[in-house]
Amino acid sequence: MAQPEKCLQETYAPDNACFGCGPANPKGLRIRSFADGDAVVATWRPEKHHEAFPGILNGGIVGALLDCHSNWAATTALMRAGGAPTPPCTVTADFHVALLAPTPSDGELRLWAKAVEVKGSRAVVEATLSAGGKTCATCRGTFVAVKPGHPAYHRW
Repeated sequence: MAQPEKCLQETYAPDNACFGCGPANPKGLRIRSFADGDAVVATWRPEKHHEAFPGILNGGIVGALLDCHSNWAATTALMRAGGAPTPPCTVTADFHVALLAPTPSDGELRLWAKAVEVKGSRAVVEATLSAGGKTCATCRGTFVAVKPGHPAYHRW
């Protein structure tokens, strides 16, 4: 799949400073998610300072990658479901990460996420993180579009 030049984050939230997915955070993970049909995909490459121990990615970083990438799957699904031209600002209500195998830190990682349920302002997303074709972690989370008055309402 040929990826467009601008990712979802750069298109819809260029000033977002989120640690995981904010294009405006120079010290963040800077995940770049792309729509792929009704799923969202990304590739990401760890650096040495993301390791838990030599050669293995820190589990908290795994969680942050899956959380933020899943959030973008949720917001784009809500945008499509509502027929809106831009996605609503969403936040994580809950997420559960299963660490299935150590995640190597010496190569490119692939993220995949898809909303499996969309109801009103909520989306439930399932996601995977893989390395070298092997699934290292999975995630299932609920993401909610926020309303005026919520601290994250205008972050995008």
